[in-house]
Amino acid sequence: MITAAGLTLAVCAVGLALLRVTVAAPQHCPEITPESLEAAAGASATWIEVAQYPDGRYVYEYDREADTLSDDYNVVRHAGVTMSLYQAAALGDLSRLHAADRGTAWMQANLIEHDDWVALRNPETGLVKLGASSLMLAGLTQRRLATDDPLYDDLMRRLARFLVVMQLPDGAMLNYWDPATGAPNPAVRSRYATGEALWALAQMHRHFPEDGWDEPSWRIADYLALHRDEVEELDFPPWPDQWAAYSLSEMADWPLEEHHIEYARALAERFGFLIRVESQRTGGPINEPFHGQLTRAAGLGTWVEGLTSMWRLASTDERLADLEPKLAERAICGAGILADRQVTAAQSADWPSPALTAGGWFRDGLTRMDDQQHALSGLALTGAILAREEDAP
Repeated sequence: MITAAGLTLAVCAVGLALLRVTVAAPQHCPEITPESLEAAAGASATWIEVAQYPDGRYVYEYDREADTLSDDYNVVRHAGVTMSLYQAAALGDLSRLHAADRGTAWMQANLIEHDDWVALRNPETGLVKLGASSLMLAGLTQRRLATDDPLYDDLMRRLARFLVVMQLPDGAMLNYWDPATGAPNPAVRSRYATGEALWALAQMHRHFPEDGWDEPSWRIADYLALHRDEVEELDFPPWPDQWAAYSLSEMADWPLEEHHIEYARALAERFGFLIRVESQRTGGPINEPFHGQLTRAAGLGTWVEGLTSMWRLASTDERLADLEPKLAERAICGAGILADRQVTAAQSADWPSPALTAGGWFRDGLTRMDDQQHALSGLALTGAILAREEDAP
């Protein structure tokens, strides 16, 4: 006979069990080793290379269930994918330079020249977006870091001058340059391209410290740290901007001021929270209604990028030193989730085009070029954290 107390305990036990699989699900951080991380990053880069057309463009989107390629294209993402390949080269994988250089050749064929600067334009629409030129320049600075090759130095300076043309007095960046008017569109800012421009310009200061690229960089950094979220009415500040995180890490020894450090701390906490939430997502009919759909690799990868950048900053600036262990833990967790969700070579054999499936990340049967871009960058950058963890006593 079940007593009232026993019934109460049973109900509580069932309730607790339901909580564990619903709203209070534990985090799931798959184990990842330096070897498995390197393999996952390499497979992602290989997907990009396999998906590159002879003219240097990349497959924009692939539907593995229908085995079809999208006709759409995105010039900003082209620049970003090329940047990720150069980034992999700068981190030691020089085998990626050939594909990245082909991507750069396509961009060089689609530049617009004006005054003393050049910018990357969309060859179909003529649209000139700040983000495309910013990421093209960021990629070339990574190539310079990887090779010490001055081949593109003049092009880099001309791209950087375009970025400065797009800057407003308050440090913000405008998103479009209008070929019809010969001037920037004064009405549209960009939540993404502002951080992209800062990272590119800050890296230019590393390579060419006498050119003065630090001045526009400081203005952008102050705008991001003090004003952007309010001026641009972004929800749930701070906006989880991995490009801003890259930039602050690049500027670590300038040195950063207190308001930049406060902004970095807020960014670190935001990225860590997002990974914590994602670690509770396992998909399926029970978990998904409470925790949401699995985040695309393009999103998850950016959070890992942001965490690795904040970890590098925390490892060099004592004002953030207290965050370093937690940042390492969150970045490794995010990288583990990425590697765990990546399609393996064995799994790809079940699909019509294994070469466009292996090494990719799919949601609802689709993968896009930026899924592999951000996953590659996040995984490759986590390598330094894992190496530090392995060397720790």
